[in-house]
Amino acid sequence: MIDEHDKQHLARCVALARQALESGDQPFGSVLVSANGEVLFEDHNHVSGGDHTQHPEFEIARWAANHVPMAERAACTVYTSGEHCPMCSAAHGWVGLGRIVYASSSKQYRQWMQEWGVAPSRVKPLSIQEVIDGVQVDGPVDEFAEQVKQLHQEKLRRQS
Repeated sequence: MIDEHDKQHLARCVALARQALESGDQPFGSVLVSANGEVLFEDHNHVSGGDHTQHPEFEIARWAANHVPMAERAACTVYTSGEHCPMCSAAHGWVGLGRIVYASSSKQYRQWMQEWGVAPSRVKPLSIQEVIDGVQVDGPVDEFAEQVKQLHQEKLRRQS
Protein backbone atom coordinates (compact mmCIF):
# COMPACT_ATOMS: atom_id res chain seq x y z
CA MET A 1 0.00 0.00 0.00
CA ILE A 2 1.07 3.56 -0.70
CA ASP A 3 1.34 5.71 2.44
CA GLU A 4 2.14 9.39 3.06
CA HIS A 5 5.86 8.61 3.32
CA ASP A 6 5.71 7.06 -0.16
CA LYS A 7 3.80 10.03 -1.51
CA GLN A 8 6.45 12.45 -0.24
CA HIS A 9 9.14 10.58 -2.13
CA LEU A 10 6.99 10.31 -5.26
CA ALA A 11 6.43 14.07 -5.12
CA ARG A 12 10.22 14.51 -5.09
CA CYS A 13 10.48 12.21 -8.12
CA VAL A 14 7.99 14.36 -10.01
CA ALA A 15 9.98 17.46 -9.03
CA LEU A 16 13.15 15.81 -10.35
CA ALA A 17 11.32 14.90 -13.56
CA ARG A 18 10.31 18.54 -13.89
CA GLN A 19 13.96 19.53 -13.34
CA ALA A 20 14.99 17.16 -16.15
CA LEU A 21 12.38 18.72 -18.44
CA GLU A 22 13.61 22.23 -17.62
CA SER A 23 17.16 21.18 -18.53
CA GLY A 24 15.96 19.90 -21.90
CA ASP A 25 15.75 16.23 -21.03
CA GLN A 26 13.02 13.61 -20.86
CA PRO A 27 11.03 14.07 -17.63
CA PHE A 28 12.00 11.17 -15.39
CA GLY A 29 13.24 11.37 -11.79
CA SER A 30 14.09 8.83 -9.09
CA VAL A 31 15.09 8.62 -5.42
CA LEU A 32 16.83 5.87 -3.40
CA VAL A 33 15.71 5.65 0.24
CA SER A 34 17.30 3.55 3.00
CA ALA A 35 15.40 1.26 5.35
CA ASN A 36 15.33 4.03 7.97
CA GLY A 37 13.87 6.59 5.54
CA GLU A 38 17.06 8.48 4.68
CA VAL A 39 17.36 9.72 1.11
CA LEU A 40 20.63 8.21 -0.09
CA PHE A 41 20.72 9.31 -3.74
CA GLU A 42 18.51 11.05 -6.28
CA ASP A 43 18.82 11.77 -9.97
CA HIS A 44 16.92 12.61 -13.14
CA ASN A 45 17.27 11.67 -16.79
CA HIS A 46 20.44 12.73 -18.63
CA VAL A 47 19.78 11.20 -22.06
CA SER A 48 19.66 14.43 -24.08
CA GLY A 49 23.42 14.21 -24.69
CA GLY A 50 22.88 11.05 -26.73
CA ASP A 51 23.64 8.32 -24.16
CA HIS A 52 20.23 6.74 -23.70
CA THR A 53 21.44 4.57 -20.82
CA GLN A 54 21.62 7.56 -18.47
CA HIS A 55 18.31 6.84 -16.75
CA PRO A 56 18.01 7.81 -13.08
CA GLU A 57 17.04 4.27 -12.03
CA PHE A 58 20.19 2.90 -13.69
CA GLU A 59 22.30 5.54 -11.93
CA ILE A 60 20.70 4.58 -8.62
CA ALA A 61 21.71 0.94 -9.19
CA ARG A 62 25.29 1.98 -10.03
CA TRP A 63 25.48 4.29 -7.03
CA ALA A 64 24.07 1.63 -4.69
CA ALA A 65 26.54 -0.96 -5.95
CA ASN A 66 29.37 1.35 -4.92
CA HIS A 67 27.97 2.91 -1.74
CA VAL A 68 25.42 0.63 -0.06
CA PRO A 69 26.59 -2.63 1.52
CA MET A 70 25.07 -5.68 -0.18
CA ALA A 71 23.38 -6.71 3.08
CA GLU A 72 21.46 -3.38 3.22
CA ARG A 73 20.35 -3.06 -0.42
CA ALA A 74 17.24 -5.24 -0.26
CA ALA A 75 15.86 -3.03 2.53
CA CYS A 76 16.15 0.09 0.34
CA THR A 77 13.27 1.47 -1.72
CA VAL A 78 13.54 3.05 -5.15
CA TYR A 79 10.91 5.67 -5.91
CA THR A 80 10.52 6.81 -9.48
CA SER A 81 8.28 8.94 -11.66
CA GLY A 82 7.98 6.18 -14.27
CA GLU A 83 8.14 2.41 -14.03
CA HIS A 84 11.61 1.02 -14.74
CA CYS A 85 12.43 0.10 -18.33
CA PRO A 86 13.89 -3.41 -18.87
CA MET A 87 17.48 -2.08 -18.65
CA CYS A 88 16.83 -0.37 -15.32
CA SER A 89 14.83 -3.33 -13.98
CA ALA A 90 17.74 -5.66 -14.73
CA ALA A 91 20.23 -3.29 -13.07
CA HIS A 92 17.95 -3.09 -10.02
CA GLY A 93 17.81 -6.88 -9.86
CA TRP A 94 21.53 -7.45 -10.39
CA VAL A 95 22.44 -4.98 -7.65
CA GLY A 96 19.92 -6.50 -5.23
CA LEU A 97 17.83 -3.45 -4.40
CA GLY A 98 14.43 -3.84 -2.73
CA ARG A 99 10.98 -2.39 -3.19
CA ILE A 100 10.09 -0.20 -6.18
CA VAL A 101 7.36 2.43 -6.06
CA TYR A 102 6.46 4.24 -9.27
CA ALA A 103 4.10 7.08 -10.10
CA SER A 104 3.24 6.07 -13.68
CA SER A 105 3.45 2.71 -15.40
CA SER A 106 5.15 1.69 -18.63
CA LYS A 107 1.69 0.76 -19.92
CA GLN A 108 0.42 4.29 -19.24
CA TYR A 109 3.49 5.81 -20.90
CA ARG A 110 2.95 3.66 -24.02
CA GLN A 111 -0.70 4.69 -24.15
CA TRP A 112 0.19 8.37 -23.86
CA MET A 113 2.77 8.14 -26.62
CA GLN A 114 0.31 6.33 -28.90
CA GLU A 115 -2.35 8.92 -28.11
CA TRP A 116 0.07 11.69 -29.11
CA GLY A 117 1.24 9.95 -32.29
CA VAL A 118 4.78 9.16 -31.11
CA ALA A 119 6.44 6.12 -32.72
CA PRO A 120 7.03 3.23 -30.31
CA SER A 121 10.46 2.60 -28.79
CA ARG A 122 12.74 -0.11 -30.16
CA VAL A 123 13.00 -1.48 -26.60
CA LYS A 124 10.13 -3.76 -25.64
CA PRO A 125 8.01 -2.28 -22.85
CA LEU A 126 8.32 -5.11 -20.32
CA SER A 127 6.98 -4.61 -16.81
CA ILE A 128 9.38 -4.82 -13.88
CA GLN A 129 7.92 -8.21 -12.89
CA GLU A 130 8.64 -9.58 -16.38
CA VAL A 131 12.33 -8.76 -15.91
CA ILE A 132 13.09 -9.49 -12.24
CA ASP A 133 11.60 -11.68 -9.51
CA GLY A 134 11.36 -11.29 -5.78
CA VAL A 135 10.86 -7.52 -5.56
CA GLN A 136 7.80 -5.78 -4.17
CA VAL A 137 6.46 -3.36 -6.78
CA ASP A 138 3.81 -0.71 -6.07
CA GLY A 139 2.29 1.62 -8.63
CA PRO A 140 0.99 3.41 -10.50
CA VAL A 141 -0.26 6.14 -8.16
CA ASP A 142 -3.00 8.09 -9.95
CA GLU A 143 -2.45 11.51 -8.38
CA PHE A 144 1.18 11.49 -9.51
CA ALA A 145 0.63 9.67 -12.82
CA GLU A 146 -1.44 12.59 -14.07
CA GLN A 147 1.36 15.02 -13.19
CA VAL A 148 3.89 12.83 -15.00
CA LYS A 149 1.62 12.69 -18.05
CA GLN A 150 1.50 16.49 -18.13
CA LEU A 151 5.32 16.67 -18.01
CA HIS A 152 5.65 14.31 -20.96
CA GLN A 153 3.03 16.24 -22.88
CA GLU A 154 4.98 19.44 -22.22
CA LYS A 155 8.17 17.75 -23.47
CA LEU A 156 6.46 16.89 -26.76
CA ARG A 157 5.03 20.41 -27.05
CA ARG A 158 8.50 21.89 -26.62
CA GLN A 159 9.94 19.58 -29.29
CA SER A 160 7.44 20.65 -31.93
